[in-house]
Amino acid sequence: MRGDIPSRKKVPFSIPEDFRKYLDKYNRQTSLPVQYDDLVRYETSLPLLDLNGEDTLWETVHYMESEREEIHKALTLIYALLKTDGDMDVLEHLSVARIDFCTFGNTQPFRIRIINRLNDNYDHFYVKRADASRVFGLELEEILSPNHVIYLIDKETLIEEHIAGIPGDDFMKRNLNDSTFNQIRIAKEFVKFNERCFVRLLGDMRSYNYVIDITPDIEGSQFRMRAIDFDQQSYEGRKSFYLPQYFKDNNPIIFLGIKHMTSKTVRQYQMEERSLIATRAKSSIGRLKEILDLMVKTELSAPDKVVKLREELAIHHKNDIFLTCQNMGEIVRANIQLVLNKDFKQSINMD
Repeated sequence: MRGDIPSRKKVPFSIPEDFRKYLDKYNRQTSLPVQYDDLVRYETSLPLLDLNGEDTLWETVHYMESEREEIHKALTLIYALLKTDGDMDVLEHLSVARIDFCTFGNTQPFRIRIINRLNDNYDHFYVKRADASRVFGLELEEILSPNHVIYLIDKETLIEEHIAGIPGDDFMKRNLNDSTFNQIRIAKEFVKFNERCFVRLLGDMRSYNYVIDITPDIEGSQFRMRAIDFDQQSYEGRKSFYLPQYFKDNNPIIFLGIKHMTSKTVRQYQMEERSLIATRAKSSIGRLKEILDLMVKTELSAPDKVVKLREELAIHHKNDIFLTCQNMGEIVRANIQLVLNKDFKQSINMD
């Protein structure tokens, strides 16, 4: 297996007005009491270390005394908007415990830790710069995946819920030495996750860009892999970038698949997942058509990346329909249409 990395730092794309109308229609757009740019004006920051004293690449930020109370109040209100549709009764017991800023990667998010003073329970949410491709990625996750996502948009600010789970890299370090039964389930879920990413062209699913949600079951556990970074929705030009199996830091799970599954089993799981994707698409066909029509009209990548991806997918699927695609939106629509037509070619074998 070889790793695959972005060709260069991703360029952000603005959200066009017609997309904002769509977001308003589906209750994604609201008025926020604080914007991303307001949070950038912090006074000091300190590196945030993990329990082993290692740098997490996050910094805990602090604001001037004159601004801190107002910012904290605004952030607790945003949490109420995100979790309780703005019910102000919950604010009495909530406070901001910490604000962290990530300097790594494209998104540079703020992570807000909210604590409930009644029981010391805490939760998180994220404040990011709004980017069209990222928001399209969130919408496709809502429509085509088994997961629901909660987020809000206001002007150039994006608020995202925290998606609970064990980060993929930590999971592979600590949770793979399990029973054979659970190892098979982990490998099976990776095949399905790989397929979901490839169908809707969500890229850059290296191990730290997704989490694993574990649910105890009657025998063993159930595993669900969930993307947490939608920054690379249909942006890169290489087909391999949309296949998590191509990233070398996912190799420990790939090796489980090689150990426990045959090519026939892999194909079965791929077909099962494509069938589920098609069912979800058909059940939300109106909304899916809306979002794909908007993607077609929105700039989401560079022309050379569009040309490269359409050529690679035309070869992969043995279908020249991709060669007529003029932008990433058309490529995504063609890829999904193949699933609906039951003409989608399997991703690369895992053995």
